Formats: sequence, structure tokens, C-alpha cells
Amino acid sequence: MMKNNLTKKLSIFALVLLSACNAKTDKNKQNRMDNIKAPDAEQIPHELKMHGETRIDNYYWMRLSDEQKEAEVKDEQTKKVYAYLEAENAYTKEALKGTEVFQESLYKEIIARIKQDDASVPYFKNGYWYNTRYEEGKEYPIYCRRKGSLDAKEEVMLNANELAKGLAYFDLGSMTVSPDNKILAYATDTLSRRVYTVYFKNLETGELYKDVIKGTTGSLAWANDNKTLFYCKSNELTLLSEKIYRHKLGTGQEADVMVYHEKDPTYYIGVYRSKSDKYIIIYNNSTLSSDYWMLETEKPEGQFRQFAPREASHEYDITHFENKFYVRTNWNAQNFRLMEVEEGKTADKKAWKEVIAHRSEVYLEDIDVFNKYLVLAERSKGLMNFRVRNQKDGSEHYVAFEEEAYTASIGVNTDMASELLRFEYSSLTTPNTTYDYNMSTKERSLKKRQEVVGGHNPDNYETKRLYATARDGKKIPISIVYKKGFHKDGKAPLLLYAYGAYGITVDPYFSSTRLSLLDRGFAFAIAHIRGGQFLGRPWYDDGKMQNKLNSFYDFVDCAKFLLQEKYSSTDGLFAMGGSAGGLLMGGVVNFAPELFKGVVAQVPFVDVITTMSDPTIPLTTNEYDEWGNPENKKDYEYMKRYSPYDNVTAKAYPNMLITTGLFDSQVQYWEPAKWVAKLRDLKTDKNLLLLHTNMDAGHGGASGRFQRYKEVALEYAFIFDLMGIGK
Repeated sequence: MMKNNLTKKLSIFALVLLSACNAKTDKNKQNRMDNIKAPDAEQIPHELKMHGETRIDNYYWMRLSDEQKEAEVKDEQTKKVYAYLEAENAYTKEALKGTEVFQESLYKEIIARIKQDDASVPYFKNGYWYNTRYEEGKEYPIYCRRKGSLDAKEEVMLNANELAKGLAYFDLGSMTVSPDNKILAYATDTLSRRVYTVYFKNLETGELYKDVIKGTTGSLAWANDNKTLFYCKSNELTLLSEKIYRHKLGTGQEADVMVYHEKDPTYYIGVYRSKSDKYIIIYNNSTLSSDYWMLETEKPEGQFRQFAPREASHEYDITHFENKFYVRTNWNAQNFRLMEVEEGKTADKKAWKEVIAHRSEVYLEDIDVFNKYLVLAERSKGLMNFRVRNQKDGSEHYVAFEEEAYTASIGVNTDMASELLRFEYSSLTTPNTTYDYNMSTKERSLKKRQEVVGGHNPDNYETKRLYATARDGKKIPISIVYKKGFHKDGKAPLLLYAYGAYGITVDPYFSSTRLSLLDRGFAFAIAHIRGGQFLGRPWYDDGKMQNKLNSFYDFVDCAKFLLQEKYSSTDGLFAMGGSAGGLLMGGVVNFAPELFKGVVAQVPFVDVITTMSDPTIPLTTNEYDEWGNPENKKDYEYMKRYSPYDNVTAKAYPNMLITTGLFDSQVQYWEPAKWVAKLRDLKTDKNLLLLHTNMDAGHGGASGRFQRYKEVALEYAFIFDLMGIGK
């Protein structure tokens, strides 16, 4: 009894000491901030009228066109916007001045774990072994191949480091080799707007062709004549993919022939070559509908024919095999089922035959096809399973996985004749691992495990699957990891992450970067909230459109659960999300700001109504079925309930770091910029509110494998500083 009392007294003393240290840290930080003047954005009222209502946007003036940003001589508005963004950057730098040495130390710590001279596992295609490799100290990959054998002489197809020289941003969007293996077509973006220019390289001589194709999405497909390339072109204003062209090598872009024009702006389109090499396929996808057009690779100047009539609500994808197509479809199957149909009969759905029936508890996520085997990627209870089916006799088996929580995905499998299934595997404790699985012998071969330089022992960390009960009774899965020795006493800091949109599933994957958190006593958790597809398609449907509030409520209820279970406290709980996950962060700080010590919102989509009301903004029209169309009063009224920018009020908010990129085409920079300005004007607390704008990049941040971690170091330093951690 005396020992228990002593333990209790020591625990109370430790808690008081920690609280005192945090209070001292907060006081010192506040004294420093009191001497720094925060940017004060000018308010110019702008009326936005819809459905008989008028919303006043005082910061609408921050919006610039691409032409204004790219002009050599800046107009007055552009100068004013740049001045504001640069003032916010200066304020952020000053606010975190005491962490600059720590930021650099964190950056070096993070990149020190990355193997400098790394290389991917080679894969075989059309007579060559392909892989990418990195050289020590270099930011970008080198793309290589070897003819016939891994022992053959290496051919360097592209060295992205040379292409990126002198550029603030560089991205190699896609690359594809002609069927005769002689010509490489590749697409590059040097502005971070996801608009790519296509070039052609002779792989025998190393010379570049004169052909240059501008304004593309980077989607490319060769025909079998080795002279014809199909590509997708972007709308110059909205950046939406809308036209497919045929380019004949040796001719100018002005001579290219448009072979398809998608006039419905709610669709994304692109072009690819089937794994069987028989077809060039144009895909059209909206949130609720799919549409495919096909052309034989042997007939590049022929007419594309539609796979099946377009329907308003039918999502599917197609995989060609021998004389038929496999169709993964949600036709009368919310969680998707697998069907097959003969070539020439695809337009008649009565000819579609069921191969794998719909199951309410299993989501059919993906398939891959081989000559002898069919592989189905199935998600059950949040976990991925691989089902291997013999093409001849229909016999089946599953690939076994052992961990309680993990992520697995089908890898690069380009050779249909192979009996090896390549797949990727990791967990919150296990680094990314590449396996080749023999589908005949059921033997698994380890090809590569991500090396964590300096060492990493998975046994030093513990991961669990938890379940929080949401306010409507649904059980929300949470994946959590921490270093062994972690105590559930409410004293430890915890970072809670989520995305929750588009049906995108954030699986429990490994990150060597995250070790910088775990080794400093943090727990890291992923809330698998509705809006993603962690528990199948119903999980997604229950977190979009008129159900979108469930995403916010789930995250808040997961946070409350972690606090109740003593994984952390409100003095140590942090939240992070990016893009649509940034929207989540914006909603969460409006709904439950008192739960969090700090929040990091990366490139956040926060001005929902205004953006979704403007079809000239990239992505808007394609996402009406995700968020709704404000022209519809019901959608407008629902958006008003959660749109972060529209719901900022005079109250206390947590410490916040918000990031954006000037050239972001996914979430325009002015959304987070306006949000920060409005928050700064209305919030009643003295907590940190920081905006960091990357003036050279877009949605994905800095390019290159090392430079991107500068921003991670900034985010981590922000979090650590709030916890009084300085090394």
C-alpha cells in the first residue's frame, strides 16, 4: 500500500513537473512572439451571391491567375499578394527562429536514414530488365535497363539529375519505350502545375528528336508501328484532361490529330497500353462513372470504339486477357465483383459473365492477370489479401500475412508469362519489402527490404489496431505505433493523422522519417475515418457528399478516444492532414479546437463553397460527386456546415502551421492564405498561427528525394518546439 502511494505521488510529481516545463516553454514562446508583429492582411470586401444569400470574402483579392504569376513584370496586385506571402514566410521564420539549428539537425537526421546509392528491384519487359537507381548525394533517379540478362551491360536511358540542373522544380511524369525498344518518350514538368512537355530520345544513339509536345498530362501510349504516340492534352485554363491526340514521329505538334474529345468536364481522361499489348485504351473516369474506348495497337490510324455505353452511375475497369476482358465492376455490387466478357461483345452487358460474386464484407480493390493465374487484391476488415486463381481449373489459394496491421499492394508485373507475383509489403514497424511470390510452388522470395541507414529494429517498436466508437455507434479503426516503453498515462505526446476523402485508403505503412517522432517519445496514429475505403466501399460512401460531416466527427471522436484511453492529453495531442486531409484539419479546429495542442494543415482545401462554385479552377467540375455542386441549394447548405473558411469564428484555436505551394494546381495557394488571414483577424487566443508558402513548388512540395524533407523538418520542429523538445 505504501509502495502504491509512493508511486502515485511520484507520478503526480512528474505530471506537475511536465506541466510546469510546458507552461514555462509556452510563456517564453509567448514573450518572444509578443515582440513580433504578425502580418495584417488588408480587408477588401468582395460579395459572393448564391441562393439569395451574400457571403463577404474580405481576402478574395489574394487570388492571382497563372499569367500574373508567370509574368516577367509583376502588376500591382501580384506585387501585393507576393508581399503578403513573403511577409507570412518571414513571420514563420522569425517565430521558429529558435528552432533553425534544430530544423537543420532534423533534416540531416531524416536524410541520414536514406540509403544514398539505392536501387529498385529490376523487372522484366519485352526483352529488357528495367530499374532505377540513385547516386550518392543526388536528388533524382537514373533510369536504366539491361538487355536480356541482369549481367548485361547497363544502359542509362535518362539521368533525371542532368535534366533537373538549374531548375527550382523538376518532375518526370511518365516515360514509355517504343515496342521495338529503340525510342523513349518521356514527359517533364518544371513548374509544378502538372502540365508536362513530352520529348523523344533515340536509345541507340542517345540523340533527342526534334519532336516536342507541350501542354500534356503526361499520359502516353505507343502504337505498334513505333512511330505513333497517343497522348492526353490539358485544358489551358482548367488544366483538366480533355483531349487525346495522335502524334506521328517526325512531324510538328500542329499536325497532330485529335482522336477523342471529352466534353463533359466532370471526367478525368487519359490513355494507356494494355498489359497484353493488344490495345490502346482511353479511360474516362468521374467520381461515379467509367467509360473506355479501345483501338488495336496494330491499327494506329483506326477508329476507337467504345467498350460499353456510358452510364451515370457505373464504375468499372477493364483488363484484357487472350480473347476476353476481365471487368471489375460495381454494377449491382457496391463492393465490386469480377466479370468477364468476350471481345466483340463488350457493349452488351447481358454478355458479361460473373467470375467472382459480390461480397458485402470484402472489397475487391484490384486485379492483375497472368497467362496461368489471376490475382485479386481483396480488402477485408481493413487488411489487404491476395487471392490467386488458376486460369485453367479455377483452383484458388491466398497469400498469407502474419502481422496484425499491415499494408500490401500488387507491384510491377509486366510479364504475363511469368509465374511470379511481385508485391510490396510493410507495416508501421516493418520497412517496405519487395517479394516475388511463386504462384505455382507458393514459395516467397525476398527481393529487397528498405534499408534504414544507421539501423532499425522493428522489435523496438509496438503497433496495435484500436477501435474508437463514433457518435453514431460506428467503430472507427485506428492504427497506432510507438516505441516500447511507452506508458498509457496521458503524459506522452501523440500525432494523429488522417485523410478521409475520395475513397483513398491510408494504410498502416512504414516511414523512416517517422522514427524522428517515435524515438523522441511520440506515438503516431492513423485514424481510418469514413471517406476513405479502409472498410470497403460503404465506408467511402458514408463519408462524402451529404455524409461528409462523418469524416470530421470520426476524427474528433478518435481524438477523444485516444485522450480517454490515456494515450495522450490535450497538452500533447497533435493533428496532421494534407490536401483533402487539410480540409479535415480545417473542419476539426472549428468543431473541437480544445482537443489539440497543435495542428499541421498541409496544402489544405479549405474554401469549399467558393472553389466548388468556380468551374475554371482545376479539379472543380470533376469533384461535384465528391463534395457536391453549390449551384444545388441542398449541396450549398450542407457545404456551409463544414467549409473551414466559412466557419471561422471569434474563438480560441490551437497552435497551427499551414503550408502551401505558390504553383499548386490541386489546391490553389490562396485558399490557405485567405484562411490564415481570416483566422488571424478573428481568433481570440495567443497561440501560434503560421503560414509557410513554398514559392517554387506546387501540391507535392519540393521536388527531389532530399529537399522535400526540409518541409518535414519544419513541421516536426514546429511540433517539437511546442513540446519543449529542442534536440
